[in-house]
Amino acid sequence: MGLALAQARDALAHDDVPVGAVVLIDGLVVAARHNERELTGDPTAHAEVLALRDAALALGGWRLSAATLVVTLEPCPMCAGALVAARVGRLVFGAADPRAGACGTLYNLCCDPRLNHELPITAGVREAECATLLTSFFAGKRALSAPPALGD
Repeated sequence: MGLALAQARDALAHDDVPVGAVVLIDGLVVAARHNERELTGDPTAHAEVLALRDAALALGGWRLSAATLVVTLEPCPMCAGALVAARVGRLVFGAADPRAGACGTLYNLCCDPRLNHELPITAGVREAECATLLTSFFAGKRALSAPPALGD
């Protein structure tokens, strides 16, 4: 999770939501990415999707059944769908996402027996640290967009 948090902090350099993801196989990092939606203008440039793409390229195939994805924020429906489509072996995430979480909070796409793949999930790893990074980012955004106080 430490590597995923470092990736998340890298997203701050281009004003992207600080989410980082790392793909591991047998404890070795095969991909590490952070959100790049603002940087690239690509709505699919979530850390998880980018890391899965890099991992598939590095491994020479789309089936990532030996892979563990570690991410700082619970994946959204798009990213959870990508985990299922890639047959990822395991998911580890930090902070739950009450607005878009699709791995146990709002939905549970990774553990739905109606889909063609299910994967084990470990939630809450370094949760406070992951959540603080996100809440600080959004607090800063709100402060910048707040109207000036009367008398300023």
